[in-house]
Amino acid sequence: MNRTSKLLTELRGLRDAGRAAPRSSSWALPARRLLRHRAAMVGLIVIAVFGALAALAPWVAPYDPASQHLDASLHSPSASYWLGTDQLGRDQFSRLVYGARVSLAVGVLTQVVAIGLGVTVGMAAGLGGRWADSLLMRLTDVAYSFPDLLLVILLVSIFGASPAMLVAAIGLVSWTTIARLVRGQVLSLREEEFVQAARATGASGWGIAWRHLLPNVLGPVIVTATFGVPAAVFAEAALAFIGLGLAPPASSWGRSVTDSFATMQVAPWLTVSSCLAVAATMMSFTFLGDGLRDALDPRSGGRRATGVPADVPSLTAAPREERRAA
Repeated sequence: MNRTSKLLTELRGLRDAGRAAPRSSSWALPARRLLRHRAAMVGLIVIAVFGALAALAPWVAPYDPASQHLDASLHSPSASYWLGTDQLGRDQFSRLVYGARVSLAVGVLTQVVAIGLGVTVGMAAGLGGRWADSLLMRLTDVAYSFPDLLLVILLVSIFGASPAMLVAAIGLVSWTTIARLVRGQVLSLREEEFVQAARATGASGWGIAWRHLLPNVLGPVIVTATFGVPAAVFAEAALAFIGLGLAPPASSWGRSVTDSFATMQVAPWLTVSSCLAVAATMMSFTFLGDGLRDALDPRSGGRRATGVPADVPSLTAAPREERRAA
């Protein structure tokens, strides 16, 4: 009885120390690794530039993206029209700047939807019993079995191609990978000693999930979502190319690619600039995802997060022989 009381006292001390210690130290080392990753920094800079252009579009764009200058249709790049004009005389640079708002918003918000669904389903499957795990994973397998683009086309054809519908449709086909990832992480982490310690001190199941398990699965989830953004941007462009994107005069990079395809022979600068915007965004998020994966990978150095700060000693750090002797 005395040994049990002593162990519970030690566990409460570790838990209180974990609450009092700063949490920022666990992210300091990955942040330094990310800053040393040159490709990731290049990608982050490009993303920041595109994001700033999208946020400041009314002040950056020289023309309204829907205004037509028929006397300057298919104008080549010049001082007046930096990237030229399309067949209706619309300024290509202004269209790309305003289109960044839609394309980047679709790419990021779809991953917010995917993370919300994937983390919820994966956490419930990992912490639930055998029946809950089996049911949720079979539902995940059914959702995973549908071709992503085909399901998005079906949803957009039925409900329309508004920005909100694009986010919902692409997000609904992107959560299955995150759900599987979170479930696998939770199944491996729930048997760790820091989870057993929290359970022994009376923490509830969802309290353990929120305070201990979720911080440990955030790293892989963030990396997966970063790789999912360029896929969502490409999906929006593909929908616009087949005529299921935003209706004119709305501006998006996919719409710009579609409109420039008809005049590719006489005005190749329109196709080049539109495709470069999509390609640069996809490559930048891919580089950033590679950097985040390397920075958060426990095998690249450092110590894997265990639910308590790194400066708090873990029960797993003591040799087994010493724990038996105690």
